[in-house]
Amino acid sequence: MLKKSSTVVTEFILLGLTDRAELQPVLFVVFLVIYLITVTGNVSMILLIRSDSRLHTPMYFFLSHLSFLDLCYATNVTPQMLVNFLSKRKTISVVGCFIQFHFFIALVITDYYMLTVMAYDRYMAICKPLLYGSKMSRRVCIFLTGITYTYGFANGLVQTILMLRLSFCGPNEINHFYCSDPPLLVLACSDTHVKETAMFVVAGSNLTCSLTVILFSYIFIFTAILRIRSAEGRCKAFSTCGSHLMAVTVFYGTLFCMHLRPPSETSVEQGKIVAVFYIFLNPNLNPLIYSLRNKDVKEALKKIIQKKLFVK
Repeated sequence: MLKKSSTVVTEFILLGLTDRAELQPVLFVVFLVIYLITVTGNVSMILLIRSDSRLHTPMYFFLSHLSFLDLCYATNVTPQMLVNFLSKRKTISVVGCFIQFHFFIALVITDYYMLTVMAYDRYMAICKPLLYGSKMSRRVCIFLTGITYTYGFANGLVQTILMLRLSFCGPNEINHFYCSDPPLLVLACSDTHVKETAMFVVAGSNLTCSLTVILFSYIFIFTAILRIRSAEGRCKAFSTCGSHLMAVTVFYGTLFCMHLRPPSETSVEQGKIVAVFYIFLNPNLNPLIYSLRNKDVKEALKKIIQKKLFVK
């Protein structure tokens, strides 16, 4: 894509979800409430896991980091979006835009592999129970988490560097509510072939690799569960991974819709709807899924509530 212009862009204008002025205050209230619920749910999950010794296991260690990631990428987008709902001029600096872009890519890819590590944890717990204590020690858990964050942020840095190599010298209106790949590429006035190729390779390879590990983990898990003779034993084994499986389904379903499409005006408009679900509803759903479907979390929550009610 090549465009000619002599104007250098110093800021972008985020067009947001809609240009209808009467809807802006309503959307502000709606997304503020969603964001507060997201913060409350994920912070509560992190504090609950830290405070209850029964939740000091690898599964909940990874879950606390998943909640942290959900909290971070919602916070990366929402404050700027809320400000824009009440502003006449919905601008973001070029530097601010690329910082938001970097953290979003980094956090999303880290999220891919945190869910992958959680699937591996469930595989070890159900398929290799005798080796679980040694193979999933605290040192191993910290190592896996560190690698996940390092890889995610390295990917985000590479994608940001490739985006910084592009020239933005024409229109500066981003047809989205945050700085995302497709709408930024539409605005570039230099050749975007390398960046587009990198976007599809990184998104496709990371989605495919992480999902493949998850799928194979669950094939082994379901095979092991079906070998359990008692129905009670099968239900107990499945209950330990049911929440994770539901979170994976929601997460990857929206990601495939959001990333694996060529950048165009139509794909950007469709991407807004998918992005709302992914950025705002996924972080809300995860604490709900893990609290409603997980016996240990429910018991820990009940214990804290009872302690607060009966403390003198």
